[in-house]
Formats: sequence, C-alpha cells, structure tokens
Amino acid sequence: MSHTTGRPEAGSQAGYEQAREHAPGAQHAPAADRHGGAGPFAGAVLAGVLMVLTGLYSFLAGLAMILRAPFFVYHGGYLYVWSTHGWGWVELILGAVVVAAGACVLLGMVWARAVGVILATLSAVASFMSLPFYPIWSIILIAVNLFIIWAMVTYSGRRSYI
Repeated sequence: MSHTTGRPEAGSQAGYEQAREHAPGAQHAPAADRHGGAGPFAGAVLAGVLMVLTGLYSFLAGLAMILRAPFFVYHGGYLYVWSTHGWGWVELILGAVVVAAGACVLLGMVWARAVGVILATLSAVASFMSLPFYPIWSIILIAVNLFIIWAMVTYSGRRSYI
C-alpha cells in the first residue's frame, strides 16, 4: 500500500484483491461455487429448461389428442384403456402447468422446485400411461422426468437461473 494516498500500489496483487472486495455490486464467488458447485447448478438450470420443453410437448400432444384422436394408434394388450380425447385433456392441462412451473424454476423460486418434483413425478406417471400410444417416446420422457427430479432435489441454491 502506498503510504501517501492510502490506496494500493499500482500493479500489486493485494491492491487488486482489496479494490475488488469493495467494488459496488461485486460478487465474492460465482453463483455455481456458492451453492454446491457447478454440477448441481447446471443440472437445476437444465431441469428448468427441460420442464418447459416437456411441458410444451405434453401440451401439444394433448392438443393433438383432442383435435386429431385417430392419429394416435392404440396397441391392444395393456391392462388399462384410455380414450385419446379424455387423455388429451389430461396431457393438455398437465403440460400447461409444467411449463409454468418450469419458468418459475428458472426464475429461482424455491417453492417451484418442490412443485417441479411433484409435477415431474406426475408427468412420468402420465408418460407411463401413454405407453400404448407412443411407447419409445414415453420411455424417453420417463427418463427425462427422472433427471428433472434428481436435479431439483440435489441443488440447494436460491438464486435465479436466468
């Protein structure tokens, strides 16, 4: 430190660190480092984005089931039978709610993560129930919903993701 002005000397590392600590709006650590590392933070962001995308898909699939029921081919031999029209309304409403919850997760709302876990569980069950209509895509959606549940449970930060 310079004894004449009370400021750090130019070019010194200590002076840089001291000036950085007192800068207005300065953050002491990146958001990913403050709440358990970059992995859970990135997983939570990806989970929020995937919630929005799977919600949009469910909404559009529900809309298609309502408007174009014959498009979905039912393969017999399952223990449960759903009409495409009735199941379309379930998918449509669930998809809209999942999109809204995913947006709230991306905004960093803590309650949205808890709701996201519940909605991802419901979405995984809905994907299981739609196995007769599109089996491969249903299995992929179940795996995505399991990832969403895992990411929501492992991240403990309270910061906005966007």
